This record gives sequence, C-alpha cells and structure tokens, in this order.
Amino acid sequence: MNHLSSVKHVIIVLSGKGGVGKSTMAVQIALGLHAAGKKVGLLDVDLCGPSIPKMFNLEGRDIYQCPEGWLPVYVDKEQRIGVMSIGFLLHDLDDAVVWRGPKKNAMIKQFLSDVYWRDVDYLIIDTPPGTSDEHITVMEALRAYNPDGAILVTTPQAVAVGDVRRELTFCHKTGIPVVGIVENMSGYVCPHCTECTNIFSKGGGKALAQQNNVPFLGSIPIDRQLTISLDTGTNFLESNPDSPALAAINHMIKKLMAIDRDLP
Repeated sequence: MNHLSSVKHVIIVLSGKGGVGKSTMAVQIALGLHAAGKKVGLLDVDLCGPSIPKMFNLEGRDIYQCPEGWLPVYVDKEQRIGVMSIGFLLHDLDDAVVWRGPKKNAMIKQFLSDVYWRDVDYLIIDTPPGTSDEHITVMEALRAYNPDGAILVTTPQAVAVGDVRRELTFCHKTGIPVVGIVENMSGYVCPHCTECTNIFSKGGGKALAQQNNVPFLGSIPIDRQLTISLDTGTNFLESNPDSPALAAINHMIKKLMAIDRDLP
C-alpha cells in the first residue's frame, strides 16, 4: 500500500555538499510550517547519518505498526509533526548502517510506501549529500506523485556553491523542480551584541539562484542558540523570538508558503 497519495505537498531537501545543514533546515522548515498551521511529516532518508531523531529529542522511541502500515513517531501530542527515520530501528545509537546500495534502496522504498502519514499537508524529505543511489531511488519513487520540488541548501563559500550547482544539474536531469535555494551559515551572530560577521563570506547562494533563475529563499546566519536547540531537541522557533536567525527562517517560510500558493 502506498500512502503518498494522501500527502498534499512533497518537498525534498538536497545538497551536493555534506555538512551544510540540510537536516537543520529540514527541521526548521517542518517547525515553521507547523507554526503556520500545517500538518507536517519529516522523512529522514540519510540512512548512514540519521540525525533527525536527536534534533527532535526522539532518540530511543519505537516505531509501531497499524493495519495501514508503519506509524511515524510524533513530536507533539496533537500529532501534527510526524517523523520517520532509520534511527528508530537501530538497537544502539552507536550502531553503524553498513549496507550496500540495493539494501539501502529497498529501505528507502519501504519508507516511501509503508509509512502511514495520515493526510499531512507537507512531507519534507531529508536526504544524504550528493547524487547517489539513494537520491535516484527517491526521485523515481516520487515521480508518480508530482512532488513540488527540491530545496537546495548551500553555504556561502565557493566550494559548497560549486557542489550545489551540480545538484541543480541533477534536479534538471531527473525532472525535479527546484523550489528554491537557501544559504545556510551566512554570517555569525554574536550572542552578546547580535552583530553578524560574514566569516564564511556571503552571497554565494543568492548568486547561484540568480544565475540559474530559481527562487532564493534567504540567508540563515550561524546562531549558537540554534545549535543548542538542535542538540537538546527543543523548538528554536518558540524559544528565541529575538534571534536574527529566527527572523531569517520565518522569512524563508513565508517565501515557501508564497511559492506554495503558486503551485498546482
């Protein structure tokens, strides 16, 4: 049984570069959409580095089955943010997933077909870096459901932007629309005076978006409170109302919602 037909919007979070904050952005997008009144699912298909459970303080939780399939693990009592990750299937948090491509692909296909999302408005799919078997499996499985597209995450420096440029080519070749580009780690916010210093340069993501005629969703600065919230599994959007990073994330969510109104 495939439950993706009940999902209204599917957005894939991609990057050609590791360590740019895909999972961080996926979590903040999910929380932002939830704050806007949407019901959200978050699927973690980074099988070798499943970090989403920790970012929501869900480590050690179990997956349960119902007649319709696997139930996601819910973040809130109202069950409006559901998470699925291989992290819930590991016996020990330190276990490594040492699988060849076919087994990884089979696991991803099972996640995409067997999880009972129960009519979510948005399904956010967090992926590993690169353009590997896992990405191709996701794209092929989703093509029949007309996903809204991909959000590409980069950092400002040229090395990361170059890898994300190749990810854009991957999207074009696989027929996945690009919803927009996010520039993460765009400056450092001082915890004392909130001044933002561009330690990694600035503007690479915006320039890439302009060069390729795709929407630029915003620049997210480094914020120590965001790091702490992810390490402790707390909601950054609720606990840091004065953060420049929060303002940038909210701006990104507004742009995403505006794009959503233009989507079929």
